[in-house]
Amino acid sequence: MGASSSTEQVSVEQREAESLAVSIGVLPMLQKAFSVLADPQTNTIPLRSLQQCFSLVFENPTSEATAIPPNFQGLLSHLGSSIVDLFFLADKGGVSWIEFLKGYVKCCGRMSASTSFNMLFRVFAMAAVKADISAKLLFESDDSDCKMSGFLTPTDVLMLLWMCYVMSLNSKILKSFGGKGDYSLPDLSHLVLSAVLLCAEVGNDLNPWDCDILSMAVPLPAGKIHMWALKTVPSLPDCFTQFVHGRIQKTITQKNELEPSCLSGHDLSATAVCNTNLLTQGRAWAISLTLRGTLSEEILKACFPSCSDGTSDSLLYRSSFHGKGLNRFWSNVEGYNGPMLILVAASLGDVHDGDGNVKKWILGALTHQAFENKDMFYGSSGSLYAISPVFNVLSSSGKEKNFVYSHLHPTGRVYDPHPKPVGVAFGGSIRNERIFIDEDFAKVTVRHHAADKTYQSGSLFPNQGFLPVEALVLDVEVWGLGGRTAKEMQNKYKKREELFTEQRRKVDLKTFSNWEDSPEKMMMDMTSNPNRVEREDR
Repeated sequence: MGASSSTEQVSVEQREAESLAVSIGVLPMLQKAFSVLADPQTNTIPLRSLQQCFSLVFENPTSEATAIPPNFQGLLSHLGSSIVDLFFLADKGGVSWIEFLKGYVKCCGRMSASTSFNMLFRVFAMAAVKADISAKLLFESDDSDCKMSGFLTPTDVLMLLWMCYVMSLNSKILKSFGGKGDYSLPDLSHLVLSAVLLCAEVGNDLNPWDCDILSMAVPLPAGKIHMWALKTVPSLPDCFTQFVHGRIQKTITQKNELEPSCLSGHDLSATAVCNTNLLTQGRAWAISLTLRGTLSEEILKACFPSCSDGTSDSLLYRSSFHGKGLNRFWSNVEGYNGPMLILVAASLGDVHDGDGNVKKWILGALTHQAFENKDMFYGSSGSLYAISPVFNVLSSSGKEKNFVYSHLHPTGRVYDPHPKPVGVAFGGSIRNERIFIDEDFAKVTVRHHAADKTYQSGSLFPNQGFLPVEALVLDVEVWGLGGRTAKEMQNKYKKREELFTEQRRKVDLKTFSNWEDSPEKMMMDMTSNPNRVEREDR
């Protein structure tokens, strides 16, 4: 290995490189990986070995909705060599220990969000050139934070997102890193259309419900693409950094790093089951890119069953299965004390009328707390999502805290002169909610962001306009993102409530020893003098 036990033989450059690795807690892992990859004679890593470490073999890919560009596989095949050429400086013998450390820090070290996106775009641009895709992104220098110019087409954005998806799939979900397998690429048209609408001047001619991304030739300026990515998918560079880290870490346990392991095919069936839900793999991955930490991991587990141990059930409620209505909804989410993702599929018009112009869309809300039966707004944080056909995230504005409203029919009241609305809502104010789902889960009302100061401004579906829009609810899903612990606590809560309900149904007359303790005597006393006060024996 390149590191020496003698402090006199360690150069200043090596000390600095090792100090950076220590600061991010990866020095022992890098030492083991270097000892596996390096040639014992030259004490350097051959370029071919390092390129193979980052190579992706993705044979016979299929796509859910969009045709795959013919040069996409070539793009992936040049990913490994592009990473090595950009970040790992090699001499005649190969990559030394110092350059191996520097390369890893360049890829996975601490950096600003803008720099991390610049790094990801550089990898994509070099791999695209090697795959004979015309160069569209230009960089002023080799510095990681240099200015980027040029443009991307919608097809380029789709391939960039798919490249990141494959890296994310490779490093987080599959049990084996790399390898050969037949896997389906998700439908990411909602993300591409989000970039097109924000970065290009398409006007009202674009119909998000009916457009072919591969045939769109509108240029998307590099600067605007950079800003769109920072705002909409801030965690996208994590796909690359986690891929690099995972691949290097895998060399420690992999018996032969030059032969990619073969992936099993059971993930295809899992994909098919997942995509029958509103939260498809593509939508789940898009939402995960707006989050970090545990929530991001839980959303991925919800739709990538191969990443989970199969013991948790994240889907708490689905109206098409459990039945529509607030009571059915409440019986399935009550007692779940953790973050939840609510998805609502709606249509502007009746889908059963046979009208081909009916517009369907999906919106979502992420809550960070349990649902409560209150006649007022509550909550500490959350986000709204426009999910389909165009993706957008509206996080908290910090001005108000009207995050969630969930109110059932009040109990114990005979008459209320000013009854509060019964239903589920997000943002806005009472009777002027940003999103309101009625008691029967039959209709959803969406209002302009001017009525809401809790969440950021933006449309929740294309061409929303200023007036309130009332749409038919097609389906509602609720996903629990609190992990196994939250689900186990909810199961205990339900069992306890079932026990209490069963006990309340039973009245054991043997417990009443005489007439004074009997329920008949108590009822007669209440009927004769209902205002009489009795002291309770304790």
